[in-house]
Amino acid sequence: MIYTIKNDLLAVQISSLGAELYSIKTTDGCEYMWQGDAKYWGGRAPIMFPICGRFFGGKYTYLGKEYEMGSHGIARHSEFSLKSQEDSKITLSLIGNEETKKSYPFDFVFDVTFSLNGSSITVEYNVENTDSKELIFGLGGHPAFNVPLEDGLSFEDYKVEFPNECDAFRLDFSPTCFCTRDDKLYLGGKTKKIDLRHDLFDDDAIFLYNTPKMVTLSSSKGTRSVTLKFDDMKYIGFWHATKKDAPYVCIEPWCSSPSDDGIVDDLLTKKEMVHLAPATTHKTKYEIIIK
Repeated sequence: MIYTIKNDLLAVQISSLGAELYSIKTTDGCEYMWQGDAKYWGGRAPIMFPICGRFFGGKYTYLGKEYEMGSHGIARHSEFSLKSQEDSKITLSLIGNEETKKSYPFDFVFDVTFSLNGSSITVEYNVENTDSKELIFGLGGHPAFNVPLEDGLSFEDYKVEFPNECDAFRLDFSPTCFCTRDDKLYLGGKTKKIDLRHDLFDDDAIFLYNTPKMVTLSSSKGTRSVTLKFDDMKYIGFWHATKKDAPYVCIEPWCSSPSDDGIVDDLLTKKEMVHLAPATTHKTKYEIIIK
């Protein structure tokens, strides 16, 4: 099911499948979100839970048992139920069940709330541990935005830009997109902006850390832009389908990273995961600002 929330500036659609952002339109009808053309990539804004990226071999172990899990986890393929809805706010919920336990053996409640405030959309993840044991998970977003955002402009007219220079490090990935832990300064340091070109993504995504917690997609030739604020997330990634002239870019705030290359993770010791005690909750959010 597709739900709609709106205010005087924005109309936003969310799908119950994966609690996925489906559309962001301004009152003049401009669509900011990528609309999932399968020629390039059929997604729009999948949610990463309980893993960001991939487990090596598509599997992991937990308490001596092996489990299989696909890229980015279980939430993106799960049907969420409506928990509450107002004109400009909605909460969708995924509750651990027998199906989710086939690949993720925990009881949990995962609420995703979308709320509008002027021209901004806050996306909040609230994970509640309803199990008797520690809950272990990662979280992240994967929203894709149309590029260009205006007629007469091209993909190459756009950039993603931080508010100030930074010594950003890039996650080094193997050819199969697992971490090598050989991270280096991106562009030799003093990173402020990345001019978009399709071949930037020929070797897959660019994931950075040690950056300011805000980044803006814009063009000096246009007036429309998208800004993400991601105070709660360690990484920010940029991606579109590899070796294609895809007319979108994903801007992805993640709190954790994929598996190390060649290592089947034990969930108890996997790097950068959230460890949540029973009967407690964990909240993470990011903000999308539309101009």
